[in-house]
Amino acid sequence: MMENTNRCVFSLSGVTGMLIATVLLIAILVGLTIWGVKAQNEVMQNPYTLENALGIKEFGSSRDEHVIIKGAK
Repeated sequence: MMENTNRCVFSLSGVTGMLIATVLLIAILVGLTIWGVKAQNEVMQNPYTLENALGIKEFGSSRDEHVIIKGAK
């Protein structure tokens, strides 16, 4: 039986490859996290506004099942 003399510990299939993959995955995680925080900040700066709340039509149920808030704009 032949002995394996080609042990590539520091090749792409060894420790170096593992470190490259780990750094790449952490970089992707950091990038997506920063992108998500920026998106949340944009939405926070421009909140959704509800105009004419009393003009919303009700579909599929009777008016008695809905809560009506008096004084709503």
